[in-house]
Amino acid sequence: MFSENIKSTNSFVLIPVLVLIFCTCVASDKDSTDYAEARRDMVEQQIQARGIKNPRLVNALLKVERHLFVPEKYRDEAYNDYPLPIGKDQTISQPYIVALMTDLLNLDGSEKVLEIGTGSGYQAAVLGELAREVYTIEIVESLAERAGQLLDSLGYDNITCREGDGYIGWEEKAPFDAIIVTCAPPFVPQPLIDQLAEDGRLVIPVGSLYQELYLIQKEDQTLTHTSIIPVRFVPMTGEGLKKER
Repeated sequence: MFSENIKSTNSFVLIPVLVLIFCTCVASDKDSTDYAEARRDMVEQQIQARGIKNPRLVNALLKVERHLFVPEKYRDEAYNDYPLPIGKDQTISQPYIVALMTDLLNLDGSEKVLEIGTGSGYQAAVLGELAREVYTIEIVESLAERAGQLLDSLGYDNITCREGDGYIGWEEKAPFDAIIVTCAPPFVPQPLIDQLAEDGRLVIPVGSLYQELYLIQKEDQTLTHTSIIPVRFVPMTGEGLKKER
């Protein structure tokens, strides 16, 4: 996933960029058992301790095996409180940021969700536990392919992954009840606003050097912007954005 480089909600640490071979094989039952305690600690100490209590989200984070979505050499760090490189200059987001952004969507299980920036597929898997349908777009072809294969192998038949330009969204599947963006454009893309359903929620980091995470809600075709926290994500790329600059 395109991701922020932060260790906590009020400090920033840059992660060195590495080009890695990504392993999409599913871990053995023994490996999954070994990581279960680390996953519980992650949820208790990084998520619930910071005020995220939604039972459905907590259960999803306990269920989704985050270590499967990172390169094999980083699996022992998968549940730590920071992002990790996944190759192609991208990272898997810090667990707390995944939880926070998902919590802001306020999903009840009936929604059709669009994700911009599939990355490793971890955020999509969490969404797949909470929403009716998930459509996820990744601009890096190799990452899109890997994430799609992994999500399929894990049985997520409610998630559709494709390679493409996230700036323009997925018009043929719109409208979406919720949209989550895991890369930072300098402004909110108009196509995403247009594809957001009435009463829908859009969670997006916006900015260049300085970025802010926003919750945008649409009601009676009026948008309400709520600033959440400062963040640091990789920038959004693509031809659609270049045309609007």
